[in-house]
Amino acid sequence: MLGVLVLLDEVPAVLLAAYGVLSVVAFVVYRSDKSAAEHGRWRWWRTPESTLHALALVGGWPGALVARQALRHKTVKQPFRSLFWVTVVANCAALAAFVALLG
Repeated sequence: MLGVLVLLDEVPAVLLAAYGVLSVVAFVVYRSDKSAAEHGRWRWWRTPESTLHALALVGGWPGALVARQALRHKTVKQPFRSLFWVTVVANCAALAAFVALLG
């Protein structure tokens, strides 16, 4: 959808690039956290859930969503799942408000 908005010149292309970069960062952070969990590295190597949620909130949620499914990470813990979807909705609402302000 964001790509279409860029093609229609409704939003700057840098916004699409930012979502892409943040999504890659989120995927890498999820992969790192999954690896740390699998290898029992808890104290120093795990990524706090608040960091994962912050990445989703600022625009990395597409990458986080792909990582969650592809890596089967953070898919069972209910409080995390619910808050993840809250961050997705909040980010989409902020994006919609931004697009409305531009238009």
